[in-house]
Amino acid sequence: MHPGKLLILLGVLLILAGLLYTWGGKIPLLGRLPGDIRLTRDHFSFYFPLGTCILISVLLSLVFWLFRR
Repeated sequence: MHPGKLLILLGVLLILAGLLYTWGGKIPLLGRLPGDIRLTRDHFSFYFPLGTCILISVLLSLVFWLFRR
């Protein structure tokens, strides 16, 4: 990969990470998608955002695909 394209890609990823960090709690349904696993018991709580991970994976795959072209 050409160094210029790599720097642009890293910049876009940093911007996306910053936006997610800044507004992550304010994005509707993020972390509460269908497929997210949440178990709560008396003294135990487990949360795994499977649906959110799949959505982020698809979006990142699309971004990488677009930059590869």
